[in-house]
Amino acid sequence: MGVLRICILGGTGFVGTRLASRLCREGHRVVVLTRDRERHKQLLVLPGVTVENCDVYAAAELSERFRGQDVVINLVGILNERGFGGAGFRRAHTELTRDALQAAKSAGVTRFLQMSSLAADPAAPSHYLRTKGEAERVICTECGAVDWTIFKPSVIFGPGDSFLNRFAALMSAIPLIFPLAKPNARFQPVFVDDVIEAIVHCLHGGACSRQNYELGGPNTYTLRQIVDFVAAVTGRRRLIIGLPDFVARLQALVMDFVPGRPFSSDNYRSLCIG
Repeated sequence: MGVLRICILGGTGFVGTRLASRLCREGHRVVVLTRDRERHKQLLVLPGVTVENCDVYAAAELSERFRGQDVVINLVGILNERGFGGAGFRRAHTELTRDALQAAKSAGVTRFLQMSSLAADPAAPSHYLRTKGEAERVICTECGAVDWTIFKPSVIFGPGDSFLNRFAALMSAIPLIFPLAKPNARFQPVFVDDVIEAIVHCLHGGACSRQNYELGGPNTYTLRQIVDFVAAVTGRRRLIIGLPDFVARLQALVMDFVPGRPFSSDNYRSLCIG
């Protein structure tokens, strides 16, 4: 397979930085778009990787950046929004995807790869899952001649992830007793490098053209089992107390106003879906 010119949105995050490194090793030419190039100098040492300042929410600017690219990969995603009501999720997931897809069409890009989420659906109970599902629908119905593949991973773990490390940080801050919402919620965590392998496998299209792929690891765990694992690995033994749903909803409502939102009402609604 030949060398591809690849542009990544969300390439400075947990998955994006590892993907850029892998694509670099494969010999591809990679452009990572970011709001602040100076904050991500670690990517500049990768041969074949260019980091460019860009307002990814400006459609005209995206179209200009996409010119000459073979593949656009959209990894942009947020777990919480600044406000309430879903507008932040809709902007980051649905509207950005629509603008990026239209920019790809106008720039003559032939392949568009999208990072979605397991259980994403326009009818899902949380803004996160609902807007991810809406973005999938945008790609399927508005793609025109652009070929696409959508990846729907479960929670992704690996060095520097925001899932296991979030619980590790919470345990550090909460002594003795750890109150846990939706302890029986089920997950099938997938290793970050396996997700990247799937993306790399689908760069050229072929059999994976216009396909949705659900990505999960080999085992299913309850949230309680995952938190128990984090406690054991970090050496922070805690008594984990599963909260009744009405208390968990109250906890989430309170956490909506905690700086950084380690847990939110939208996170709670996402946990209602396995």
